[in-house]
Amino acid sequence: MTATMHDVARLAGVSAKTVSNVVNDYLHVRPAVRERVRAAIAELDYRPNLNARGLRSGRSHVIGLAVPSLRENYFAELADAVIRAAARHDLNVVVEQTGGRREAELNAVSNSRPRLLDGLLFSPVALGQDDVDALDVGSPLVLLGERIFGGPTDHVTMHNTSSARAATEHLIGIGRRRIALIGAEPHGAETNSANLRVRGYREALERAGLPIDPALVRATPMSEWHRAGGAAAMRRLIDDAVPFDAVFALSDTLGLGALRALGERGRRVPDDVAVIGFDNIDESAYSLPSMSTVDTGRDDIAAIAVERLMLRIDEKDERRAPETFKPGFRIVARESTGHGDVEQI
Repeated sequence: MTATMHDVARLAGVSAKTVSNVVNDYLHVRPAVRERVRAAIAELDYRPNLNARGLRSGRSHVIGLAVPSLRENYFAELADAVIRAAARHDLNVVVEQTGGRREAELNAVSNSRPRLLDGLLFSPVALGQDDVDALDVGSPLVLLGERIFGGPTDHVTMHNTSSARAATEHLIGIGRRRIALIGAEPHGAETNSANLRVRGYREALERAGLPIDPALVRATPMSEWHRAGGAAAMRRLIDDAVPFDAVFALSDTLGLGALRALGERGRRVPDDVAVIGFDNIDESAYSLPSMSTVDTGRDDIAAIAVERLMLRIDEKDERRAPETFKPGFRIVARESTGHGDVEQI
């Protein structure tokens, strides 16, 4: 049978009111009592009634996360990181997939749809800079990603350009000079993640005095940033007989597809071609060979985003100026660039 608040109270040796105070995180409960109640809650697997709790406190203790697709490894792992970060604050998370569709993204941030959410973390891909006013929804909202800058909300993003420059410099540092790039989006906005990473790639080549060969830059729309897209781009590059000795894939899933195509065509990694990806998804450590990548600080992004959303929820009636946050990044060097499984910062 489902445990009740009274069951928890009996096991902890306290009143039901004290259990309620612990569940609602009231400050005047003694630490020893709080720990005893929490232990009883864990032992009985007690689940508070969120609807009743929300009526009493004015909050549901539930936040939302809207992402394009959980089939994409990065967003699936981001959702996992957000859920873990929220759990540390006794928050639940409702995850919504927008499919990268404009209508769905507008609907995700709209106040017109009833929802039992205290606030929303939002990662758009269809909306762009011209849609900045759509974020002024009057409810707690934190933006993730690179599609919209300078909006009315807190914004947690990543060092796309400088980290892409570091990834390219890593390849240059191991002696590679003909570095292909997979994932460019020539018709996308200048501030989207693909073009910001291309900028970093070009900056690294220019700093090293290496020519920028357009034949080495392969367009792959962000809608095709998956293994099949990476494999197809790599096969086209090989079929075009363009000489190259390294590949920078703008996402790990593109890189995993590229590794597959290189193996099919008899190119040895890293002997013939060194490969580095971007995002440090879990799978990149288990490919064969394991793939070097850029760790963009996904766990930090999730933690900061949840903390900022909580701050906005607490200060719902205040108009604090929005802030932008960029956690640090690191290069993770693995077998695909000749470093075994040694990680480098």
